Amino acid sequence: MGWEALEQWGDDVVRIEPLTGGVGVNEVWSVRVNGHLAVGRLGQRSDADLAWETDLLRHLDREGMSVPVPIPTTDGRHFADGLVVMTYVEGRSPETEADWRRVADTLRQLHRFTHGWPQRPGWRSSTDLLHAETGTKVDLGAMPPEGVVRCRAAWARLAGRTTSVVHGDPNPGNIRMTADRVAMIDWDESHVDVPDLDLALPHNAADLDDDAYDIAAQARAAWEAAVCWDPSGTDRFAVKRLAEVRAVLSSSESTEHA
Repeated sequence: MGWEALEQWGDDVVRIEPLTGGVGVNEVWSVRVNGHLAVGRLGQRSDADLAWETDLLRHLDREGMSVPVPIPTTDGRHFADGLVVMTYVEGRSPETEADWRRVADTLRQLHRFTHGWPQRPGWRSSTDLLHAETGTKVDLGAMPPEGVVRCRAAWARLAGRTTSVVHGDPNPGNIRMTADRVAMIDWDESHVDVPDLDLALPHNAADLDDDAYDIAAQARAAWEAAVCWDPSGTDRFAVKRLAEVRAVLSSSESTEHA
């Protein structure tokens, strides 16, 4: 149906201009709904996927977190024909170590509020991929076999840990800060996983010890390589992130380095 679906939010709705983000996955525009600035995101997600995401955002809003809140259609639905309309979130990106510490606190709130949350439809966690080959954007069969071994070795260090919803992409462009709150936007990569994936932050803002930070950083690099990998192996970001995942030492090499 495309952007014609905006009509389901009423008569006083207008699309304003495209926004950055979601390239190749979604079309994201600023819109005005009943005189209020909002964000419309149009994509190919399934209804089950959109229901999971909008339920999550509404839950986090009720818990007091600052997130984009789905604006319902005139008949009360939180998405329609692949379109979600959400409140617009003002703010700046984090810059200082103190800013990133506030981000870490916000991510830990997210993790606390979502223990036991069901997995996003069709997704796999990093530890699921120790045995599974595919899950939504991930196809380990498209990656170099040696790279898969390295990624799985990084994820194996997370095995047995408690899971929750992770934001999945806490980069500066997805964070909106003001003096009194930190908001996370762009929840496209959110799913249930080990919280460490969110906590390899600049300045080690989550205050992890050396071993915990190494585990988190390696697992996140492996995750981003797998999620972004394309069959041709030419995605520069994915190649860069895979290069950051350490090679696995053989037993003889481990003995030599002991």
